[in-house]
Amino acid sequence: MTTVSIIGTGNMGRAIGGIVAAGGNTVEYVTRETDAITGDIVVLAVPHTALDELVAQRGAQLAGKIVVDITNPLNFETFDSLVAPADGSRAGELARALPESTVLKAFNTNFAATLASKTIGGEPTTVLIAGDDVDAKHALAEVVRAGGVAAVDAGSLKRARELEAVGFLQLTLAVQEKVGWTGGFAVAA
Repeated sequence: MTTVSIIGTGNMGRAIGGIVAAGGNTVEYVTRETDAITGDIVVLAVPHTALDELVAQRGAQLAGKIVVDITNPLNFETFDSLVAPADGSRAGELARALPESTVLKAFNTNFAATLASKTIGGEPTTVLIAGDDVDAKHALAEVVRAGGVAAVDAGSLKRARELEAVGFLQLTLAVQEKVGWTGGFAVAA
């Protein structure tokens, strides 16, 4: 059994927690009042604007852990661009800020509703996982699959750039009501 700590209790945090629990794994919701993070896998279900503060406050507690960045680094003022460097990603920046952690990018191309229903457009919901550590990606994929959701290895952490672009596109389409919050992109293999 794996313990997954989730920082953030919004829709995405609760949806991911539901998948973790459905697979028989332990969910720990981390709040500001939580003293220690006990999970082997830590999901950062917070806006990208909270990552720097989170690293400053909890960085030492994240050392040695698999840290999952689910953020989409949107420009929240204009909602028309990403704020990550054109040749990088927010996940890459996070990995540099947490050198003693193993950073993965996942869940950012999923909506909470499709994680909760485990389907999207009649297809199984698929979590795309990018990262440089094969064992860490496998550990997260096992938790996701145990919870009834498909998982696909999307490649190295360099692929986080593309995942963030897909997440951005999906969000902007939903905000414009061109796709629903129960829709989005599905992976058919």
